[in-house]
Amino acid sequence: MENLKEFLGAADAFIWGPVTLVFLMGTGLYLTLGLRGRSFSRIVYGLAALWRGRAAEPGAQGQATPFAALSIALAATIGTGNIAGVATAIALGGPGAVFWMWLTAWVGMAMNFAETALAVTYREVDGRGEWVGGPMYYIKNGLGRRWRWLAALFAFFGVVSSFGGGNALQASTLADAAAVYLGMPAWATACLLAALTLLVMAGGTARLARVVGILVPVMVVGFVGGGLAVIALNVEKLPGAIGLILSDAFTGTAAAGGFAGSTVMAAVHFGVARGIFSNEAGLGTIPMAHAIAQTRHPVRQAAIGMLGPFIDTLIVCTTTGLVIVMTGAWQVGVTGAPLAGRAFATGLPGAGPAVIGFGLILFTYTTLLGWSFYGERLAGYLWGPRAVLPYRTLFLAMIFVGVLAKERLDLLWLVSTGLNGLMAFPNLIALLLLSPVVFRMTIDYFALARNGQPDIPWPDPQGNIAPPPEKPQPAALLRPE
Repeated sequence: MENLKEFLGAADAFIWGPVTLVFLMGTGLYLTLGLRGRSFSRIVYGLAALWRGRAAEPGAQGQATPFAALSIALAATIGTGNIAGVATAIALGGPGAVFWMWLTAWVGMAMNFAETALAVTYREVDGRGEWVGGPMYYIKNGLGRRWRWLAALFAFFGVVSSFGGGNALQASTLADAAAVYLGMPAWATACLLAALTLLVMAGGTARLARVVGILVPVMVVGFVGGGLAVIALNVEKLPGAIGLILSDAFTGTAAAGGFAGSTVMAAVHFGVARGIFSNEAGLGTIPMAHAIAQTRHPVRQAAIGMLGPFIDTLIVCTTTGLVIVMTGAWQVGVTGAPLAGRAFATGLPGAGPAVIGFGLILFTYTTLLGWSFYGERLAGYLWGPRAVLPYRTLFLAMIFVGVLAKERLDLLWLVSTGLNGLMAFPNLIALLLLSPVVFRMTIDYFALARNGQPDIPWPDPQGNIAPPPEKPQPAALLRPE
């Protein structure tokens, strides 16, 4: 067993090593340049589209409002990585790791933009009458039949990962938080969590969209609000904390207190790895949520989809990072959730632990719900609609495994995180090969929008948008033959 664990640990370290991280960041930079910076210059446009997207657009096809689609994506991405992941990155890479997390968000916005645009362009309606999309569909429909093996590979990696990192490990973390902050025994947490998850899953996509549409804004506002309270109470330390993050990103961090010190490479590695693990940009999960959006154009939804890393990393992760750096908790020699908990307790005595407990419980629960949606879509792609009921049954069973068999989760963690990383390769290959489609439809869309075109045509599979007909000249101005 120990040999297997060592092998899986080495494989996991390789999968999440420099090759994968460079591939992800390089693809993100390429897409950022190809989109001519629109993935961040159009943030205001995306926020306005999100505000309008609280309701379905007239005449738009889809299954959920654009706002609900983003909520499902954020439900799955905003999780323990935003608390424990940020704390681990700082504990191992120093404060400079936060800067590299910011960088993953900026290039990640381009990847999310491209993923969403392709997911909506190549989506389908399955045998249950539901809209489905994501990397497996834009690989199959965009790249052609010869690439279906790549789509199946992505789906298989994702299904297995959904049971581990997307379920059992989330349930385990939630049970720990419930025991510490609410005093709940593990068996009660397992039963209650399975029951609540079953209620949501039984209602299908419509109920999931309604539930996360309420929970995601509440948990983001609640956690960020608690973090801002810490920052406000220690505002005199804010300039120094930002300066430390920026300087240590390029110089490394000297040993201090219980902190053993770190190099620049450590800051880069842990900042980029934890940033990608948190916002999931490039891994291919997020476009599955945006594929169900009721929208009149793929680029319109893409402008909303790119807000995911902005909210997840530049807002939520930054809140955690600033609290840890400003309070000096990163120097005490602990890591993970305990480090974040110590930072909030130091900066906000009395209420700080409640903020962390609130965040861990809601973040893990919504992540579990989001991955139940992803897993169903992936299983449906591989085995058809008949696979949904068996998948749901096994997914609910894995909640009890995560809560009640915690001592056996090490191997599951290594397998699921490794497969989660492997999901990136099929997706990134598709993004690079289909990038001309994204660039073409994006340039045409914003050109027509700038010229006041009210209803921009849906792009064809090559990303071409038919230009509007030329305005006819008045008869009096026509030159006689």
